[in-house]
Amino acid sequence: MVGKIIPVIMAGGKGTRLWPLSRSSAPKQFIQFVGDQTLFQSTLARVADETLYEPAIVITNEDFRFLAAEQARELGLPLTAIMLEPSARNTAPAVAAAAAFVAEKFGDDAILQVLASDHEIEAGKAYFDAIQTARKTAASGKLVTFGITPTEPSTGYGYIEIGDQLSSGANTVKRFVEKPALPDAEKMLASGGFVWNSGIFMFQAGVVLSEFARFAPAVAEAASAAVAKASGDLDFLRLDEASFSASPNISVDYAIMEKTANAAVVPASFTWSDMGSWDAVWKLGEQDADGNVALGNATLINTKNSLVLSRHGHMAVQGVDGIAVIASEDAVYVGRLDDSQNVGNIVKQLAAAKATSALTETHPTSYRPWGGYTSILNGDRFQVKRLFVTPGKKLSLQKHHHRSEHWICVKGTAEVTIGDTVQTVRENESVYIPQGEVHRLANPGKIMLEMIEVQTGSYLGEDDIIRIVDEFGRG
Repeated sequence: MVGKIIPVIMAGGKGTRLWPLSRSSAPKQFIQFVGDQTLFQSTLARVADETLYEPAIVITNEDFRFLAAEQARELGLPLTAIMLEPSARNTAPAVAAAAAFVAEKFGDDAILQVLASDHEIEAGKAYFDAIQTARKTAASGKLVTFGITPTEPSTGYGYIEIGDQLSSGANTVKRFVEKPALPDAEKMLASGGFVWNSGIFMFQAGVVLSEFARFAPAVAEAASAAVAKASGDLDFLRLDEASFSASPNISVDYAIMEKTANAAVVPASFTWSDMGSWDAVWKLGEQDADGNVALGNATLINTKNSLVLSRHGHMAVQGVDGIAVIASEDAVYVGRLDDSQNVGNIVKQLAAAKATSALTETHPTSYRPWGGYTSILNGDRFQVKRLFVTPGKKLSLQKHHHRSEHWICVKGTAEVTIGDTVQTVRENESVYIPQGEVHRLANPGKIMLEMIEVQTGSYLGEDDIIRIVDEFGRG
């Protein structure tokens, strides 16, 4: 009998193709676009069936570790491990490390399903039928990828040419095709013998490790050593930095899938998108009679086939067709939907200029293991923030050399430590923390705590924090 599938969710990417919402410190997998879950949470939910799956393994990096842990906690889903990549090395080293970890924990015959954390998928009958076909095929020793039936001649995806059918219901792979020019994409769509390369894989741990050893031995050696020398840190497994960084920077496709004679593809027709552009978000959204998708605060007049999304102010859009208007707290993007694959060019230009580089890196809202904060107003020698603290969590015991702070409770109940004194601060009450005083903020309640923080002083940078005690292991 084939055992449960071990999901491996790749959640370390820092893509900015959905700028200005997606930034290097807040990538698209952790952002809520459509529905009431982030893309990462939707991915976790797809592998939550305990009769089919073991708890997931999440692969991410240092910057996103608490985001991943907190979003899994919000869903009440246990995880087998959160593996931390010490450096960016594309997908092959991460998959090889996951396979080495799975082989050690579950055995060489254990089947991994590798999933991207930022894909939007309709997980209905067609999807789970494809999962069962892939599971059977992987159990026979094949390296399986999922091929999505094309609905248009997209130039944004790679393609797979389908070969002969196998007894499991999957097919052999004739060849992989790079992202094509439009004429080539149109020919492949017309032929009917090609599918989009989804980037979803399934294989036995021992089989994929064997193929890595054969076709990408440097990747295999680096990944195995990184797992063997890994260290535990709270709820995280830190891969050994020196070992992992020695791996070539290469994708799974290039490392093994395009070289092995053991590849198989499961053609499937479930709804799938890699959410790689605002055009993709528009296609998946709930369109009105004029083909518009409006999310957040927006009013549309004489507008057709457009996406309008606002996370802050009210957007009024008039007299346009096929346009994306995306407003975050501090930036607005306007462009044609059919050109939205090229948002990255704007991001590169913004990143290259000192005056705008921060717009590509951080949001006014930053997330921390205890909750987070939103920057509301910045001035000369003062700034105002909204703090939100998750129930049961607390900030580090800390002090500041250059600033004092005023905290006003607007929601929930706060437990505030100032020096040797601990006091309760309720809604509509405030407290003052003098410059240099040791202090801590905690949420002992059952609902989210919200505080308005007014900082005053000669220097207000985030690096003016001297942590004395921190339950999250930060220095």
